Amino acid sequence: MTRLALNQITTKHWSLPEAVQGCVDAGIPAIGLWRDKVAETGLATAAKLVRDAGLSVSSLCRGGFLTAVGAEGRQTALAENLRALEEAAELGTDTLVMVVGGLAEGSRDLVGARARVAELLSELALHAGDFGVRLAIEPLHPMFCADRAVVSTLGQALDLAEQFPVEQVGVVVDSYHVWWDPELARQIARAGDRIASYQVCDWTLPLPADALLGRGHVGDGHIDFRTLTDQVAAAGYTGWIEVEIFNETVWGTPGAQTLRTMIERHHAHVETP
Repeated sequence: MTRLALNQITTKHWSLPEAVQGCVDAGIPAIGLWRDKVAETGLATAAKLVRDAGLSVSSLCRGGFLTAVGAEGRQTALAENLRALEEAAELGTDTLVMVVGGLAEGSRDLVGARARVAELLSELALHAGDFGVRLAIEPLHPMFCADRAVVSTLGQALDLAEQFPVEQVGVVVDSYHVWWDPELARQIARAGDRIASYQVCDWTLPLPADALLGRGHVGDGHIDFRTLTDQVAAAGYTGWIEVEIFNETVWGTPGAQTLRTMIERHHAHVETP
């Protein structure tokens, strides 16, 4: 379990102190934090809490949402992401997960939205380097293109990331979002040291009414985690393997039980034999 991390959303109903204690009790060495939970606790208090518990912070979720139209929207997005970078540095993580944003309200201009993402990344990348934090672009499954992420494939994410130094901009390989892609093996190999985060959960059916919540524990669905993990490892990634599950049933399960299941599935399906 030396590389296993709990993404905090997996135990959504736990406070940050509860999630930290849960990781300590279960022997999970790292936690991926969410900004809203950090805000509830207070940034300085959260950083001290995690540090005193001896946990590493695998990532901070999330920055991004770079597709707003107009000067005011652009400045708001820039300011919010600068705050997120500062928070990541204070929390001791070098990875800020970036969900780039969907179409602006009432817009059908997908090309323009993607162009705005590239433009704001060019401003944020230099600041990321100053903070010692890498912007980790997360491609989301195409069904989220309209409302959450106009970057849908790992290839698209790499096309953006490769415009900047590797220490400033990388990519996230999230099993739920990329497993379907026929170009995935080639793009993972291409990514190499651009891989800033490897997140895992399974694709389960039937999809719920809110498709965002259609993720299951590793091993509950259709993803070949052994092959995917081998590909990520072959690309040179040796970082945290972060379990990130959006699922009402999982959220309603006692947190300690969820962590036990995480650990069991990590040993069975993800961990290198």
